[in-house]
Amino acid sequence: MLFFKLSTLALALGLLAFMVGCTLGGYVIGRSARRRSETVREPFAVMQATLLGFMGLVLAFALSLAVGRYEARRQAVVTEADAIGTTYLRAQTLPEPMRTRSMQLLASYTDAAIKISDTIPGSEEQQRALATSTALQGQLWAVVGDALAAQPVASAPKLYVESLNDAFDSQTERVYGLANRVPTPVLLLEILGAGLAVGALALHLGSLGRGIVTVLVAALLVTSILVVTFDLDRPTRGLITVPDTALVETRASMGQ
Repeated sequence: MLFFKLSTLALALGLLAFMVGCTLGGYVIGRSARRRSETVREPFAVMQATLLGFMGLVLAFALSLAVGRYEARRQAVVTEADAIGTTYLRAQTLPEPMRTRSMQLLASYTDAAIKISDTIPGSEEQQRALATSTALQGQLWAVVGDALAAQPVASAPKLYVESLNDAFDSQTERVYGLANRVPTPVLLLEILGAGLAVGALALHLGSLGRGIVTVLVAALLVTSILVVTFDLDRPTRGLITVPDTALVETRASMGQ
């Protein structure tokens, strides 16, 4: 939750400052060690090569996991929109007054689903949207009972119950998917490891008397990868958000 509370700009600046600090610290230590002994250069080279290879693998793995969670959240929106759309179509097969009542409640339910997409997971605003959605689920389920009582052997109410249950389940999966994030200790370990790898590279170049520009470019690149990785894990807070286009289009079709 530590990094999730920060804005994208604050997160990016904080990570950049940390990486640049590690770079400068490693470079200063490398320059100091260069004056003392020539024998430390080879151990520095081995250490920085090992750390860079390891952190490259860790960053690539973390980025792939973040992209996977992002795609799963996008698919969850589409799945819920499809379930609501199917439920709305089947509601039109119910007898009156259950038909009109169900269609009205489903329109309000879709509005609540869109509201959930626009709120920060765990916030008070999302809790209010979830409470509204839960209340609408209860009302929709009550209408289902009336429809089944009116037509106990008809297939239309039974199909409606099935699709309505799918719509409820898909929203639950989507909400939990929004809150599914990498634990803070794992992110801290990733940041510290990346800083250590960049610092080791700067230390090695400093021990050889080379310039620091190359390491600063590497630090900027690593920072960019970290920011993108973290931003993908902030579905409603960062620059890369999960679109709710499918839900919006489903709601628009209800007014036609």
